[in-house]
Amino acid sequence: MTRRGFLQGVFAATAGAGLLAGCDLGGQQPQTQEQAAPAAQSSGGGGGAFGKPLRAAFSNAGLGATWCAQGKEAAEKWGKWLGVEVTWFDGGLSIDKQRKAIEDMAAQDWDFVAIQAFGIDTLVDPVKRMIDKGIPVIQMDTTISKDDIGITTFLEPDNIFMGEVVSQALFTAIGGEGKVIMTQGALGHTGAQKRAQGFQQAIAKYPNIEVLAEDPADWDVNKVAKLWEDYLVKYPDIKAGYFHNDDMALAAAKVIKNAGREKDIVLGGIDAMPPAITAVKDGTLLTSVRNPSCRIHWGAVVIGAMAATGTTGIPKYILMDGPVVTAQNADGLFFMEEQLLL
Repeated sequence: MTRRGFLQGVFAATAGAGLLAGCDLGGQQPQTQEQAAPAAQSSGGGGGAFGKPLRAAFSNAGLGATWCAQGKEAAEKWGKWLGVEVTWFDGGLSIDKQRKAIEDMAAQDWDFVAIQAFGIDTLVDPVKRMIDKGIPVIQMDTTISKDDIGITTFLEPDNIFMGEVVSQALFTAIGGEGKVIMTQGALGHTGAQKRAQGFQQAIAKYPNIEVLAEDPADWDVNKVAKLWEDYLVKYPDIKAGYFHNDDMALAAAKVIKNAGREKDIVLGGIDAMPPAITAVKDGTLLTSVRNPSCRIHWGAVVIGAMAATGTTGIPKYILMDGPVVTAQNADGLFFMEEQLLL
């Protein structure tokens, strides 16, 4: 099947269902980690945009992160539209929990799977077993293995760019001098590694900026709150905080506001989730940049199904870009996320 032929089939199969006319979310909200039990969940897939019903397994870092919960919602919704039954294996924001989930995944048969690894080289054995069975594996957002183990394709945002553009905005806002803090995600997460690289590239241009701390918080908002409570006691003159995702930035913003220092410290994050877009508009955050969770996850549904039904020539790497949040584009970004498109 050619890519053009595939797209013609999708449009024909989904036009009657209203895919191209609009998206009905039914008032659903992304599930939290606590709401998403048990670890493996199925969303029924009907129809047949790909000529037959398909079964797919998905896992991302953990549904306790809003980016991951939004991605799950997008994958399941697009799966229903396109006749792909999506079963979810929650990573639990833990290397050990995700490894167990992927071991469970690998013990079953699937038409394709899609995985965002919590840590590099932590899932290689079960993923390799699936690849050896001929199951296409779509890598989302982060790297599964530092070696080429036969991944079908990698859907990745430009994490270095995102880290650099947010850091640059913060450094400009403080006049190119002062003391700043970077709160990292999980150190084994390749997206976090590249977001730190972007920060370092930006700060190299500013000799008068001092970095006070670079602690990881593992995407955990409770860890962030504790870190920033300690920072506010230890450091009286913090000028800016850069965070590897918006959940962590907003958690710190609450701590900073409670301490009465919200006018003294500018904050920026990554992901441009709806609460962060609102926070940019009201001044709680200086900026965020979109890591397109919906596009990455529905892209994995579409491309995985293409691979499972014989499409060839799929590139090994596909850049999934997203814009910086501004006053001009904020409402449009909000809308696109509500429709599970971006």
